[in-house]
Amino acid sequence: MLSVSDAEATILQLVQPLDSRRHTEVTDLLAANGRILASPVTSHLDFPHWDNSAMDGYAVRYEDVRDCSEEKPVVLEIIEEIPAGVQPKSIIQSGKAARILTGAVMPDGADTVVMQERTRREENQVFILTTPKPKEFVRQQASYYKAGSQLLPVGIVLNAQELAVLAAVQCTKLNVFRRIRVAILSTGDELVTPETPLQAGQIVDSNQYTIAALVQQTGAQPIMLGIVRDDPAALEEAIARALTQADIIISSGGVSVGDHDYVEQILESLGGKIHVRSVAMKPGKPLTVATFPPSSPLSSSPLYFGLPGNPAAVLVTFWRFVQPAIKKLSGLAEGWEPKFIKARASQELRSDGKRETYVWGQMRLRDGIYSFYPASGVQNSGNLINLAQTNSLAVLLVGQTLVAAGEEIQVLIQ
Repeated sequence: MLSVSDAEATILQLVQPLDSRRHTEVTDLLAANGRILASPVTSHLDFPHWDNSAMDGYAVRYEDVRDCSEEKPVVLEIIEEIPAGVQPKSIIQSGKAARILTGAVMPDGADTVVMQERTRREENQVFILTTPKPKEFVRQQASYYKAGSQLLPVGIVLNAQELAVLAAVQCTKLNVFRRIRVAILSTGDELVTPETPLQAGQIVDSNQYTIAALVQQTGAQPIMLGIVRDDPAALEEAIARALTQADIIISSGGVSVGDHDYVEQILESLGGKIHVRSVAMKPGKPLTVATFPPSSPLSSSPLYFGLPGNPAAVLVTFWRFVQPAIKKLSGLAEGWEPKFIKARASQELRSDGKRETYVWGQMRLRDGIYSFYPASGVQNSGNLINLAQTNSLAVLLVGQTLVAAGEEIQVLIQ
């Protein structure tokens, strides 16, 4: 049985990110939201594209206004008004000024903007009442970005902020990593779909929906393969089919030591190499991780996760191991590791100390302090009802049997 840290290290070492030369696609700007950039982006445009005003005011020559005050204002003739989006028509010479609005192009000859609150206007003359700084309120061309240099690096997620930048510099076609394909199947004769009338002894397959939603939240594409009965031939056929369709295969159930737990022997019969068989954690002890050779030169080496069947164990093992693996595989350059922060326990937390124990609940920020509130009710791996609104997992390490209320605890966050 592996420790949690050894299992994590083993899994993440197995994951090789998508190849930026083979596993990419071109997408347009709007469709790029949430995608991972596969090639560095450059633009042919400077930003700002030209010198422009950062204020409503007057474009002037600094030499004309370098020594003025309310008692001794400099008076300039206004020869033009320049709104945003209009090309200036005049050259600002000594003793002249142009009325200019925010974002408008600076006219030739002017090098400084005096904000309107520091002026007084009388007809076609403006009185400059304070001395500005040289080049004040002028956004210089290429001061934020110079054309031809790298704008965005490989391996970042493209969110609203990045799309705004890309739109501003007219980069509308982007090379992104393809989405990771994740096949999902549930095993067990007792399982039925949510639409099926429930008979005595049957269990609704909630895991398929849980895992599909978690996969979507990582930006990957779930492929739902449904319920597979406890029949070795059917299970082998389903896994073999999944290996041809997906980069990652996730099954739930069938990885313990029950009479109908066939997964590991089937994985080996299909050419899989098993790297993890169980982990010293609670919930989530029966965890199987295997790798397979790639099915083609253009595919990645499929990675198999056999998760426990209990709903809470599915959530814990996905957040702890599967989510980082998907993020790393997807081409994300950094930030794919599990994220832990320190928080105060809102109440007493207990464990038997034999395995690393995960308690589900909510992280809340109050008065500048993060506190962890365990979910109400029984913390049992089969109790999916109190998983609702869970956003974090408190961790009690091996040998740690008690965390008192108010004490600091490590918490895995999403």
